[in-house]
Amino acid sequence: MASINKVILIGNLGKDPEVRHLEGGVAVARFPLATSETFKDKNGDKQERTEWHNIVVWRGLAEVTEKYLKKGQSVYIEGKIRTNSYQDKEGVQRYSTEIVADNMTMLGSRTEGGSGNGTGGSYEQSNAAANASASTSSKGNASSSSFSSEQEPDDLPF
Repeated sequence: MASINKVILIGNLGKDPEVRHLEGGVAVARFPLATSETFKDKNGDKQERTEWHNIVVWRGLAEVTEKYLKKGQSVYIEGKIRTNSYQDKEGVQRYSTEIVADNMTMLGSRTEGGSGNGTGGSYEQSNAAANASASTSSKGNASSSSFSSEQEPDDLPF
């Protein structure tokens, strides 16, 4: 039987992405993403619940993230859930869950770090073309930029 591990999130960056460059020049970026939902409780009062997700992006997608994403920006993420285990300083087994993104679209207008003219771009990145230029297309007044990356290394140094 086949299985699917697919996550789709729309949220806001909790802080600027942290980017590392590994041996061989491979870039990896990490950032927290907040998603919020509102609902009414038993008394009819409006409540809000925020969920935090640890996002990881690789290679060309990480380089685009480093250039264009800042704290507070809205972003659409597609990827897969990955859980890692490790031992802390006291030898206790710990687990962390992260979203490994393979597609990303910046939402909203580009007022910071961009051209500020309201045009967007669409970018795609694959392993074979990791260092190639991205293609751009205009999307009118609404700005969105899409990015995708295929695979990441299985042996993480951190």
